[in-house]
Amino acid sequence: MAGSGTDPAAALGYAKELADGAEGDGAVELGEDARRLLAADLPERVLSAVWLASAGYAFAPGHYGMSCRGWLEKISELSTERLRENKRSYGPPPVRPVRDVRLCGAVVAEIQATAAALVRASELPQLVDALEKVVTGADGDLGMRLFLRALKTHSVPVPYGQYRRLQSLAEEFGFPAAVVHDGLDIAWPPVGANRQGVVQDFGLSRLARLFTAGWHHRTPRAAVENAMIGDGYERPPGSEAAITWEDTRRVLDSGLPDDTITVLWLAATDRGYNIDACGIGGREWLEQVVDVCEEHLTRVAPAYVPSASAASREERDAVLGEIRDIAPLAAGRVISPAFRPLEGTTVIDALEQVVTRVDPDLGFRLFLRTLEVLQLPVTEEQYSRYGRLGSHFQYGRDHLLFSVDHLVQRT
Repeated sequence: MAGSGTDPAAALGYAKELADGAEGDGAVELGEDARRLLAADLPERVLSAVWLASAGYAFAPGHYGMSCRGWLEKISELSTERLRENKRSYGPPPVRPVRDVRLCGAVVAEIQATAAALVRASELPQLVDALEKVVTGADGDLGMRLFLRALKTHSVPVPYGQYRRLQSLAEEFGFPAAVVHDGLDIAWPPVGANRQGVVQDFGLSRLARLFTAGWHHRTPRAAVENAMIGDGYERPPGSEAAITWEDTRRVLDSGLPDDTITVLWLAATDRGYNIDACGIGGREWLEQVVDVCEEHLTRVAPAYVPSASAASREERDAVLGEIRDIAPLAAGRVISPAFRPLEGTTVIDALEQVVTRVDPDLGFRLFLRTLEVLQLPVTEEQYSRYGRLGSHFQYGRDHLLFSVDHLVQRT
């Protein structure tokens, strides 16, 4: 509930707004939640504690001579009335609480992990016990959501490890990741260029993918700025900018020729942003990308320190082997045949230079992107090797799935 000191009329009005959302669909879950709490026959002290904590103490039914059970009954009635506007014969279905022993036990374990912090932050000494009783006596799904609300309204810092566990639990309950993330005080680890939490592509190769034909931003710089906020729900703010900065800085510091950098960009974007047609060299463009990364990191992660990594000869040889294995097929393909065509052999040569002079990891990511752009068929054996290389470089579980899986020629 929003607003300090909200009275019953205002609180009921807010509940009506929620129920009316999505042409009345909001009333379905609102009414179900209220009925689950009512059906569990929980003590008034439990209902009151979880309500006050989740509502941020904005509306206290007891201050107006109303029990919390009475307030929940009003919410249930209001939801039913709203749904009857859509269908006169509507009647609330029987409640079907989530009582999965393992799931409920996992939620209780997370409540206990933050018990001390919740007690310190809350005006309600019985809050922890009340949350546990909702989980075990009413509904694990609702108990999990009320627990998250309590953490947020009390600004309880949540360690990153616990945050990851809460996200895993949310996935099992079928919650969107934002249900956990939004408004939660997460104690993020230091920003770095690690891949923890990355599911698909990342860094310079991801940025190039976002510039495929059809990108919708007023300026190229605005498109880069938008890409830098793509940290997702599992990475510290600034993570994508850090990875992209390190990728881009390595290319610029390697002494790679300007023409080679231009070819790499045009190939990876499938000529989605034709820097050559705009009179911009590859090196000049990557300098602009670096500037955007640095500005973003200064805002959200000023303590970021770049990491240094050294590639092994085995990594270089493995990636070069895959590029050369596909080279004969690439020789017969052209990127953008109708406008300033790029020969496949030219792109393969540029990729080899990245692997040998810049970084085999980045070279492999750009190679996978090139396979996708050229639509080159991949054998199951090649795909299996790509998977092993991806695991070695700590790519996310869906990196290959969303890039080259559709190119595999399966028997």
